[in-house]
Amino acid sequence: MIGRLKGTIVEKAPPELLIDVNGVGYEVQAPMTTIFNLPDVGHTVTLFTHLSVSENAQNLYAFGSKKDRQMFRELIKVSGVGPKLGIAILSGMTADEFVANVNEGESSALVKLPGVGKKTADRLIIEMRDRLKGWSSATVSVGANNQSTGTGSSHSLKQEAESALIALGYKPQDASKAISRIKDDVTSSGELIRLALKNMGK
Repeated sequence: MIGRLKGTIVEKAPPELLIDVNGVGYEVQAPMTTIFNLPDVGHTVTLFTHLSVSENAQNLYAFGSKKDRQMFRELIKVSGVGPKLGIAILSGMTADEFVANVNEGESSALVKLPGVGKKTADRLIIEMRDRLKGWSSATVSVGANNQSTGTGSSHSLKQEAESALIALGYKPQDASKAISRIKDDVTSSGELIRLALKNMGK
């Protein structure tokens, strides 16, 4: 089991990352809440990982803190919630925000996430409420707080952000609509994705 990676960020193509660890490149998928806080390409980062093995693939998922990885592992225990949906949930809200929504029974906030219908939202609340009673907001940071996931022209940034949202499970028309509401003065794809996620469901 691969539990942690410490290496250099080689590529960012949200939600995917390529991390070079002593000459070996690890392809990982990470939620946007992790990617937003990563340093730029070329910098060293430590990520906590979860290896998912299925009949057809082996996928490595990466998180900026043990807390986020723990939440991911709790999510995929819920019936009907797989790794892809777990990543999408933790891209649309932080672990602490998810806990707050579960504790308050706010299914309306959860159904705005891609792949989460009313039944899934209700199931998440019912199944996870007891599990999260002792949840702590303490976190182990990735160590850097550079929120840029790339720079470039406004058009290329929007294309990158739209591709990331579609990869998370949002419909192309919804992704395009959310991004179109954002002003052109945003200079990083990370910030563009963050603002677009806030616009989802509006």
